[in-house]
Amino acid sequence: MIPREILRKVRRIEITTRGLVDQVFSGEYHSVFKGRGINFAEVREYDYGDDIRSIDWNVTARTGTPHVKIFEEERELTVMLVVDVSASGDFGTRERMKGDLAVEVCSLLAFSAIKNNDKVGLIIFSDRVEKFVPPRKGRRHVLRVLREMLYHQPRGRATDLGAALEYLSRIIRRRAVVFVVSDFVSKPFEKALGVAGRRHDVVALRVRDRRESELPPIGLVELEDAETGERLVVDTSNREFRAAFASRGEEARAGQDRTFRRSKVDVVDLSPGRPYLRPLMRFFEERGRRI
Repeated sequence: MIPREILRKVRRIEITTRGLVDQVFSGEYHSVFKGRGINFAEVREYDYGDDIRSIDWNVTARTGTPHVKIFEEERELTVMLVVDVSASGDFGTRERMKGDLAVEVCSLLAFSAIKNNDKVGLIIFSDRVEKFVPPRKGRRHVLRVLREMLYHQPRGRATDLGAALEYLSRIIRRRAVVFVVSDFVSKPFEKALGVAGRRHDVVALRVRDRRESELPPIGLVELEDAETGERLVVDTSNREFRAAFASRGEEARAGQDRTFRRSKVDVVDLSPGRPYLRPLMRFFEERGRRI
């Protein structure tokens, strides 16, 4: 039985995200991601300006009138949500946790997908693949995906994105749009990301709280690594320490950016303390201009 609290969260998130899809987002989603290919639609009489290479010579010979073949893009897609549920998701200094933001963003993408008649699937991972929901269509299926994300109790605390991407490449054989939602603090994953990027259309949604790379001067603070449990007392009033902490965070981010560029993977930065719709819309607009 699913607790009532989870069902209430599902309903609340559905109301919020479906409203955004209906009002703002679905057109951007629809215009950016292409279908799997081009399908034959019909034959009609040749009209001025038609490409002569599309003439159907068999029909033309049979009718005595030039006819052309009409093709249309196959719009149906498979959208995979690859979601990090490692312990670092249970962190947030403003409004919500990183994991909560991940669930809401995935809901927005999932409802956009079904509005476009696409399939949606889910891979939940930590230091292992914890849950796989095969891609299907429909609102009931998306609500199941949402419940799985909210109800799932992670078995692992650390992060192995490479293992999740290798699993994705094995289990999803046809080209898909893949949203990887994580902070990307993981064991090495560049090789697996490169393979997935060649096979699928991969978009990295990087969820980071500002306090993971920027500390306020509030004196002695005990920090704990959520994934390893290691603890350390630091003096945040020390300017040199804060600068070194920020520099280390920026170096990690720059290293991830290099990995994304080498793998030709787009990245969108999201933060629990900031509205997520704006960076997503900006990404879709920029991508729309590129294609």
